[in-house]
Amino acid sequence: MTRLSSITCPSDLRAVPVEDLPALCAEIRETLIDRVTKTGGHLGPNLGVVELTVALHRVYDSPNDVIVWDTGHQSYVHKMLTGRTDDFDVLRKQGGLSGYPSRAESEHDVVENSHASTALSWADGIATALQVKGELDERHVVAVIGDGALTGGMAWEALNNIAGQPERPIVLIVNDNARSYAPTIGGMAQHLAALRTSPRYEAVLDWGKTVLGHTPVVGSPMYEALHGLKRGLKDVFVPQVMFEELGLKYVGPVDGHDEQAVERVLKQARRYKGPVVVHVLTDKGHGYDVAVADEYERFHTIGIIDPDTGKPLTTAGPTWTSVFADELVTLGAEREDIIAITAAMPGPTGLQKFGEAFPERMFDVGIAEQHAATAAAGMAFAGLHPVIGLYATFLNRAFDQLLMDCALHRAGVTFVLDRAGITGDDGASHNGMWDLAMLQLVPGLILGAPRDGTRLVELLREAVDYATGPSVVRFPKGALTADVPAIERRDGLDFLNSGGDEVLIVSVGAMAAMSLDVAERLAAQGMSATVVDPRWVKPLPAALVTLAARHRAVVVIEDGVRVGGVATAVSQLLRDHRVFLPQLDFGIPDEFLAHGTIAQVREAIGLTPSDIAREVVEAMARLDAAAEV
Repeated sequence: MTRLSSITCPSDLRAVPVEDLPALCAEIRETLIDRVTKTGGHLGPNLGVVELTVALHRVYDSPNDVIVWDTGHQSYVHKMLTGRTDDFDVLRKQGGLSGYPSRAESEHDVVENSHASTALSWADGIATALQVKGELDERHVVAVIGDGALTGGMAWEALNNIAGQPERPIVLIVNDNARSYAPTIGGMAQHLAALRTSPRYEAVLDWGKTVLGHTPVVGSPMYEALHGLKRGLKDVFVPQVMFEELGLKYVGPVDGHDEQAVERVLKQARRYKGPVVVHVLTDKGHGYDVAVADEYERFHTIGIIDPDTGKPLTTAGPTWTSVFADELVTLGAEREDIIAITAAMPGPTGLQKFGEAFPERMFDVGIAEQHAATAAAGMAFAGLHPVIGLYATFLNRAFDQLLMDCALHRAGVTFVLDRAGITGDDGASHNGMWDLAMLQLVPGLILGAPRDGTRLVELLREAVDYATGPSVVRFPKGALTADVPAIERRDGLDFLNSGGDEVLIVSVGAMAAMSLDVAERLAAQGMSATVVDPRWVKPLPAALVTLAARHRAVVVIEDGVRVGGVATAVSQLLRDHRVFLPQLDFGIPDEFLAHGTIAQVREAIGLTPSDIAREVVEAMARLDAAAEV
């Protein structure tokens, strides 16, 4: 039995002799590399938190003590130490281990988070409840937050509240690896860098340690005296510590790959009767040479790769993201007013190439989608046309700014949403399934859903030409699908086939191939169907009303949530023009989806050509039966 396989819960870990911990950490890294290179997942972040996670679970008694991860993609080691090592063969597979914390998997998983900057608010809320219930003396609350997540505004709202309750003990661990997806930017990053790189920062405490023969305990009279001396000398010898200026105790920086050093600091923080920040320095991808050599993302997320070389085992063709990336560079060369904004994800959202071509017109605002949207409105007011690249799921975080800053002020800002629709193995929180419904509410906004790469180029160009309100172009995750040419474009509608007048199928975006498949299946049952793609699904083309009126029924197929989505907009458009037709809506149900491949998730929710065709045939049969009565 290996050291790791003998650990089924944190108490097993606490029984491991100190001298065996380096070997255990090495085994954890080897296991991560072996398993994650076979399944895909967040490898780099987890390689960086091995010693930190081991120390956490040796010092704190989870689940009695509550540990919250921000974001949850760095929780793989936590999963191993809480009894799930054997499940890593099915990481991110249908029915297997989630890539994020999951309450369904373990009592040790508290927050199922993949949207950054939330852990401090969770920790504050949990600690407040424990305090109200009189349990805070026996239980501890720990939040692990990356330096990248600290660029998010919500984290600072939480810090403000935590600092305002000096009697409420919360341990805030800043996992500082100088990166989110890409290297972390902004004033917070610069401040942490100053703390990291100042060789004199801990000079006073080191002197105190030498005199005492041990590290002063956090909160002890000697600790406070030495910290007072350090603060008195800070303008001369050391950088100011922003956390201390907020009234929070600060400990660090500590080497996050020295397990015993991290343990010592966490034990001190555990005894302190107030909020304390523990600044831990880690190296993303630590212990895996090919990850460390990647100076940009350090193997933040990988597919299936060769563990020795780090190279993908399958050759990837063009993706939706790469088509967008290339076209935005072309547009940037044509128009000097176009600028790009990323929320710490230039590579994954396709903006990195634009930044390389036009570095002075590329802005990374950190994990701050709200700020990105409102700053873009300001840029539009001043004469630029911003293009904001986001995963569709992260637009949720900036809805108010999109509505009240961009739309209300008729700001010409283009939002490009990658990973729209079902994303599959990324899990419930990463599905980009809410945008089609959410954006229907925004006055003056136009929303484009390209069905293929050619239409993506067309709609992107039309979007950046729209200057009297926000525009949105959304596309799915992954490999580019084959072009689906229209046989005709008429009155804003692309006709994808020459079907008959029984069923009108309104296909939304990348559902075009599925919609044509459904039409063929209906034809095989003797039922004619016309398939149209409106391209812009807000506002819908008025010609849809006349066209629908010539059919017996309408079918809408979309890759967004059905409640309030495009199907709802089609129904309302027809009703507003007093066209009352039977309508069948196919999309994503109003529920959080379990992870699996995109095909598996669609099958689970009945969003397949066979499912749709069967339901349409049955519905039309009921119509025929009713007409005969």
